[in-house]
Amino acid sequence: FDTITAVRGHVRAGTLRGIAVTTLKRSSSMPELPTIAESGLPGYDASTWGGILAPAGTPKDVVAKLNAAINAALKQDDVRSRLSGAGIEIQGGTPEQFGEVIRAEIEKWGRIVKEAGIQPE
Repeated sequence: FDTITAVRGHVRAGTLRGIAVTTLKRSSSMPELPTIAESGLPGYDASTWGGILAPAGTPKDVVAKLNAAINAALKQDDVRSRLSGAGIEIQGGTPEQFGEVIRAEIEKWGRIVKEAGIQPE
């Protein structure tokens, strides 16, 4: 398991064989690879994601200004090209949408940890 950014060159060169991606949708940068869900494990999703966070209590107007600037940058052709070229699926959105992503991830991984009986060491 690794990111598409890290392995795409090796897969294209034939030094590694891509089997599947761990996202729910095929990657736009390697659409020939099926998802693990397509390969027989329905619902499998071990996506990686990145985002920008601010300290708790950051004024809403500051968050809104940062969000607008980030979304504007994500619409620029050179930024889109560079991120897409690295295998990154560009999202953008609102702070509220990102909060929902984080809450869903906490719920998903919390459930997995509980079901697997994983304990902190």
